[in-house]
Amino acid sequence: MGIHLPRWIWIGAGALAAVAGMVNVVGFLGFEHQAITHLTGTTTLLGAAVARGDGIAAARLLGAALAFLAGAAFGGLLIQDSTARIGRRYGVALAIESALLFAALPMFEQQRLAGPLLAAAACGLQNALATSVSGAVVRTTHVSGMFTDLGIGLGHALRGLPLPTRRLALCMLVIACFFGGSVIGALLFLRIGYRALLLPAAVTGVAGLGYAGYRHLRPLPTYEPR
Repeated sequence: MGIHLPRWIWIGAGALAAVAGMVNVVGFLGFEHQAITHLTGTTTLLGAAVARGDGIAAARLLGAALAFLAGAAFGGLLIQDSTARIGRRYGVALAIESALLFAALPMFEQQRLAGPLLAAAACGLQNALATSVSGAVVRTTHVSGMFTDLGIGLGHALRGLPLPTRRLALCMLVIACFFGGSVIGALLFLRIGYRALLLPAAVTGVAGLGYAGYRHLRPLPTYEPR
């Protein structure tokens, strides 16, 4: 099945995937070696903590999952549907994500649980934004789905079926940008510690303000995902 996404969504998907890569690697290298942007590992660790009776770890991991869920729920409340329309609150969502990441920075530095919780909420909000705008085609905070779609496309190609070039290109874009963001975030963390979060916080903040200003000067066309 082909995908038809406007260029601005492709650009946004790449940028947000890079942001997620940076946030995730900072959390993994820093606070309790805990992933921030995806819940597969978090849920696995939660199960292991419950099995060994580690209530403190279980509470921390459950908190991270619930914070991501809360961010996604707020994103659904804010954006409301899967149609990219003029006036949708994408800029507001990005600005709130930026504020959450800025707020997470001092909490991380103080090794307080609020740091990863705020970062997880920011990533849940971001994933809800990307999912809603693209009609569940794009997920920017984890790449398991992108690798799966890439593998399916390659498998179809090996059988001689038509190659879904747009789908494969989108998957490779998100994977490459997430990986690139992880590399940049790790390099920054090794040099400046948790202040590495300033970059993804600034990127989302500038993007949010930029979108808010741009849509008033030159409104983006309505887009219905298909």
